[in-house]
Amino acid sequence: MATKTTETAPNLVLVNHHDAKTFAIALLTASGVSARNAEITASGLVQADLRGVESHGILRLPSYLSRVRNGVLDPAAEPTLTQITPVVAQVDGRNGFGFPAAHLGMDTAIAMARVFGIGMVSVKHSNHFGMSAWIVKQAVEADMMSLVFTNSSPALPVWGGREKMMGVSPIACGAPGGKGKDAKPFILDMAPSVAARGKIYKALRRGEKIPTDWALDGWGKQTDDPAKALEGVMLPMGGPKGSALAIMMDVFSGVLSGSAFAGGVTGPYDMSKPGDVGHFFVAIKPDLFMSLDEFRERMDVLYQKVVNSEKMHGVDRIYFPGEIEQLNEEQRLKDGIPYVKEEIDALNAEAEKLGVDKIPLKE
Repeated sequence: MATKTTETAPNLVLVNHHDAKTFAIALLTASGVSARNAEITASGLVQADLRGVESHGILRLPSYLSRVRNGVLDPAAEPTLTQITPVVAQVDGRNGFGFPAAHLGMDTAIAMARVFGIGMVSVKHSNHFGMSAWIVKQAVEADMMSLVFTNSSPALPVWGGREKMMGVSPIACGAPGGKGKDAKPFILDMAPSVAARGKIYKALRRGEKIPTDWALDGWGKQTDDPAKALEGVMLPMGGPKGSALAIMMDVFSGVLSGSAFAGGVTGPYDMSKPGDVGHFFVAIKPDLFMSLDEFRERMDVLYQKVVNSEKMHGVDRIYFPGEIEQLNEEQRLKDGIPYVKEEIDALNAEAEKLGVDKIPLKE
């Protein structure tokens, strides 16, 4: 709920969101992904770019497709669903892209919640599913509250330790907002580390430095060099609190699902073996104890109380969780998505490998 900031980067070019999605679909289908799964995956990636979370947008495609070429991710895999109880199900991602497995998981949780008030889905043998907020939005758009957990490859030490053990797995949840087109849903999507590891990869691609409180290098020293940070460990937010949240993600996503855990998950930039990522989704019907209209009215009161609270010195505006990203999306839908030219070159290099047209730039 801090003030909004605008990132500046040299050599920016703009891409229309429709063109970004069409390009992503073309790369994915040329790599063996079905049309439906390519659309789901591309949609999740472009939503991240629209919301200003470029670290989890279409720039992830080169690493995903490298995993396909190295035989550690099955592009043709179709996730399968097993119903456990009327309100519990499990999805097997079958080592395919994480996006279709996650979409099926949340879609199933929503369907169960519509009937029984709550739905819970565990996902096993999956892969990286990008930005968690797109799955939270899937629930919000169905008038549902949600919890979205995942585990990830080791990058964070447990508190008091020095080795990579836990992932910087996002904690995400959401709820529908007030009435009308200007309603602001509650969408929380945060890593238990000081910063998401994807931001370090993004800084490396762009030749930028990082804040010194984000990570330690391989010698355990603070660094502003993203390359050295990736050789070391991320730092948990709030010390032992961030560490405990990362362990919680592993319990609910890895241990419970039957997927890898305790440092066993393979990351999206590692070409050695399948990811074996686990996820955990819950959808909750918000009108269990009152009407949906009353729930939305109460959410609007909460929103107004938060954003209109007294500001600390130097703060111009207070934002509701997810509001800055919503404003970014509104702006980028009109103006286009900004990328650094070198990032476009990397995407076009993938297109050349696959015989796909280059990504068109916005004039």
